[in-house]
Amino acid sequence: MNNEDILRMIDVIHRDKEIPKEVLFEGLEQAIAAAVRKRIGAGEDLEVTIDRKLGSISVEDDEGEYEFEMSELGRIAAQACKQVMMQKIREAERDVLYDDYESRVGSLINGTVQRFDGDNLVVNLGRTEAYLPREERVRGETFSPGDRIRAILLEVRKDGPRVRILVSRAHPDLVRRLFELEVPEIADDIIEIKRVVREPGYRTKMAVISQDPKIDCIGACVGVRGSRIKAVIDELRGERIDIIRWSDSLETLIMNGLKPATIHLDNIYADVDAHSAIVLVDEDQQSLAIGKKGQNVRLASRLCGWDIDIKTRAEFEAESLADEDEDGNPIGPGEDFDGGGDAGLDGEGGELASQESAPTPPKPAAEGDDSTTGTSSSGEQGLTGDGQNPVTTPASTPSADA
Repeated sequence: MNNEDILRMIDVIHRDKEIPKEVLFEGLEQAIAAAVRKRIGAGEDLEVTIDRKLGSISVEDDEGEYEFEMSELGRIAAQACKQVMMQKIREAERDVLYDDYESRVGSLINGTVQRFDGDNLVVNLGRTEAYLPREERVRGETFSPGDRIRAILLEVRKDGPRVRILVSRAHPDLVRRLFELEVPEIADDIIEIKRVVREPGYRTKMAVISQDPKIDCIGACVGVRGSRIKAVIDELRGERIDIIRWSDSLETLIMNGLKPATIHLDNIYADVDAHSAIVLVDEDQQSLAIGKKGQNVRLASRLCGWDIDIKTRAEFEAESLADEDEDGNPIGPGEDFDGGGDAGLDGEGGELASQESAPTPPKPAAEGDDSTTGTSSSGEQGLTGDGQNPVTTPASTPSADA
């Protein structure tokens, strides 16, 4: 092999495998140095240098410079040179692939289904292969060898002498990238996708905002007669997509996120400390707000980043009364106490005011006098402890125990 052959070989490998020439020159220098050491028994201080323009080879160490032809190395040394050179080429090819695909993580890639490897689906990307794990596939989707597939490049890592690439069809960014392809306003940054939450195969919620007030962000994503969103739904094989308008106001964002249910802003109560919100809805809107198996409220909660609790007003009021009864503040129906009329409770400890005053002599029962019947101040007749029958106190019984 003369000098011109060396330069020609380097150029062919560079064009075929897209490996930088400098990397190939360094690999060849190390391979020749290993062969020369094996042939003449030199130490590790021996170095080989290849002229980048002329292709000439020089060998030197601490004792001086050696002059010999490559044909003098012999078969064993040449075999060692070949092995080292092939290893360097594989490592350089791996590094080139890793750098190329590492810069494309999160982007959309196209491939062809090649085969099944256990639970993984092997996708041919042209220069290399990618793996689609079971947990990154959408439930219900089936593929056969030869099918075209679109996925998100999820992860790239070095696995020994090879590069392992993982792709996903369940990641929310798949929806984002598909809309970037179908909607030019998103690609031009006129419309911004603020957040995407997804339950793969079932439903997706995407919040968008327009930087241009003259452009309707939702209408642009839907397209004329739904042409744009239909293309995305077809790629996702029928997955439902809800596009909502983003808002910096939490209440407005929750209201939009719970659509198609109709929510009023006045019925949203946010708790900043607990990072949660209670939303009151009409009874006919409760099922829409919650969604099938809680899907709608679950996605809305992830979209807003807050816990959302859906209740009807009747449920909210009933829980409020129950909480007050547990705290001992108001006394609900069915709870019996002595005393009637305006005796009531004092402002401090809830003791009956009649207990602090001196006992009064019994008075004859007068018509319409509630203090002798055990009724409450509202005029309703009291119940016994078991809540069965009303109790009628004789006219001669005092209104409160002394």
